[in-house]
Amino acid sequence: MASETVRHGGITPEQLEQFNRDGYLIVPNALPLTTVKALLDETHSLLDSFSLADHPMTKFSTGEKSAHVGDDYFLSSGDKIRFFFEEDAFSPATGELTRPKARAINKIGHGLHALSPPFAALLDPALNPDLLGAGTTSGSVAAGRKESHPAAVARALGFRDPRCLQSMVICKQPEIGGAVPPHQDSTFLYTDPPSAVGFWYALEDATAENGCLSFLPGSHKWAPVRQRFVRMPEGGTGFVDNDGPKFPPGDDYGEKATEGGREDGEYKMGEVKAGDLVLIHGNILHKSERNTSDKGRIIYTFHVIEGEGAKYDERNWLQPSAEGFTKLYRD
Repeated sequence: MASETVRHGGITPEQLEQFNRDGYLIVPNALPLTTVKALLDETHSLLDSFSLADHPMTKFSTGEKSAHVGDDYFLSSGDKIRFFFEEDAFSPATGELTRPKARAINKIGHGLHALSPPFAALLDPALNPDLLGAGTTSGSVAAGRKESHPAAVARALGFRDPRCLQSMVICKQPEIGGAVPPHQDSTFLYTDPPSAVGFWYALEDATAENGCLSFLPGSHKWAPVRQRFVRMPEGGTGFVDNDGPKFPPGDDYGEKATEGGREDGEYKMGEVKAGDLVLIHGNILHKSERNTSDKGRIIYTFHVIEGEGAKYDERNWLQPSAEGFTKLYRD
C-alpha cells in the first residue's frame, strides 16, 4: 500500500520525516507518464499558440544583478496565463528574438491551475478523473482520486486550509536557460508567519547538465526570511527588509536550530525523472544552474500557503483576485 501512495503522489510517514529534516522531498513517480504527456502537450500548445502581436516582450529576470520584472503584464498575471521570455533569447545588438518564440520562453504563469483544464485537474481531479491515473490500479476511482490529490500531501504536511496562489510552467530552455541564484520561496510569497510550500513536478528529466534544482539541506530550520519581494510605492517591484516573522512557528526553527548551519554550505543536487514531484519548504535555500546543454527542462510548479492562521501580506507582488486563492480542500 505504501508504494501505491507514493505512485499517486501521497507521502509516507518516513517521507514526511525526511521533508521536516531536510526541507525538501523528492517523491518518485508522483504522476503517471500519461499525465506527464497530457501536461507537456498542453504546454507545447500554449507555447505554439500565443501571439507576439500584442505582447510587451516582458523578460523574466532571475539573476542577482538584473532588474527584476515589475511591469503591469507581470503584476496582473495572477489570474491569467501569460508568457515571460528568457533574457538571453534576444540579440544584444538588435533586441530581436534570436530563436522561435516557443524556444524563447522562460515561464508561463501564473493562473494555470485555474484556467488550463489539464493543469486545473491536478487540483480538482473531478475535472478529469483519468489525468492522475484514478481508478487505474486496484481500488475504486474515488480512492484513486483521494490518493492523487495534492490536498492529501498538504494534509500530511500539516496544512489546515491550504490555498494555491500561483502556478507556472518553467522552461529551462536549451543553451539559454538562465541560472537562478540561491533563494527562499517565502521571500516572494510571504505570509505572517511563513507558510509557503512549493509543489514542483518534473515534466521532463531534470539533470545536472540541464539545470536541475540544488538544495542546502536543513537550511529551512536556520535560514531566516530576511527580505521580501514586494510592490514598491513608486511602482514596480523590489526587495525590502522583512520586519515580520522570519520562520514558521515551532521550536524546530530559529537561527540556532541547526548547529553549524552556513549559507555557503554544500548544496545537494536534486536530479529527477519526468513524473517526479519535489516538495520545497518556503524557507529552504535552493538554486539552479544555467542550462548550457542542448536539452530543455520543462517543469510545472504551484505554491500553497496556509489560509487559516497565516496572514497573506498586502505588499506581496502577487495579490489575490476578488475570488481569493484556490482552496485545495473541498467543502
